[in-house]
Amino acid sequence: MDAKRSSIPDRLLAWYDRHRRDLPWRAKPGEVPDAYRVWLSEVMLQQTTVAAVTPRFEAWVARWPDFASLAGADEADVMAAWAGLGYYARARNLVKAARAVVAEHGGAFPRTEAGLRTLPGLGAYTAAAVAAIAFGERAVVVDANVERVVARLFAITTPLPAARPAIRAAAETITPDARAGDFAQGMMDLGSGVCTVRAPKCLLCPLREACDAFASGAPERLPVKAAKKAKPQRHGTIFWLEREGCVLLVRRPDRGLLGGMRALPTGPWVEVPPGLAEAPAETDWTVLNGTVAHGFTHFDLELALARGMAEVEPSVAGEWWPIDAIGTAGLPTVFAKAAERLRTGR
Repeated sequence: MDAKRSSIPDRLLAWYDRHRRDLPWRAKPGEVPDAYRVWLSEVMLQQTTVAAVTPRFEAWVARWPDFASLAGADEADVMAAWAGLGYYARARNLVKAARAVVAEHGGAFPRTEAGLRTLPGLGAYTAAAVAAIAFGERAVVVDANVERVVARLFAITTPLPAARPAIRAAAETITPDARAGDFAQGMMDLGSGVCTVRAPKCLLCPLREACDAFASGAPERLPVKAAKKAKPQRHGTIFWLEREGCVLLVRRPDRGLLGGMRALPTGPWVEVPPGLAEAPAETDWTVLNGTVAHGFTHFDLELALARGMAEVEPSVAGEWWPIDAIGTAGLPTVFAKAAERLRTGR
């Protein structure tokens, strides 16, 4: 490694010691990191910002502070607590992993990256992050912030996602043997607050002298992102069926999108608006003006909204939830948005 790059770990760690963020899952200097909190935060942050995750993390650990309490939790409660934090498969894997830790590892995480990879839901990134941050093992940790920093340091011009192997290989060359966890967190903090997507603050960066993108004069051009493909559009109808101050909620199938979650009844999400064909009961349905839109990773969704009163018990299996307490049902974001409109009829 050339001299300018060999100084990166020391420069970054010195900067981190002065500017590290104070986060509820992060051990303070001199403290031993809590592997459970490190793991939980990394999973929560995969689709959400630090600002959004912080209050949710604190509420979660107040309820389930360790592997044992999470292993004994009701999965439906966990799924409800996860609402709005991204893929629900991650919440299911949190419970599975906690149960595996309790049943097979004496209630403590394996301390190596390889051992962590054997647990449900711990892929390459999460295992590396926990191994480095919680246990000090040398592991190459590359999240979106680190990806951006490394792409600029090494002026990697291949568009994402094809650039990821080269970015990881470059990150490997600068990851130190000592303080690998602090180095990973320092790179994350640098990407979050200094080497930002737009208008990077290069004059504040401790690594600018080693940065090829800074030398080029246009660091914001990296990393290059491939043009986004247009997502398909799907349509559906959400049904609000009332009875004696309650609304019908159903449980979505365990496998598939939003699996296992409570939800308002809805038919399949298809290319052509389905109308009332999948209504859960025969009644006089009122279709509200306007729709609710929601974007998933692989498609955009537009939902019509229909309200009705149940004159007889519907044949659909479900539970009657008090309308005044609908906020406690843990509905996924798209259904929560729809429920707010349907509840008031506006």
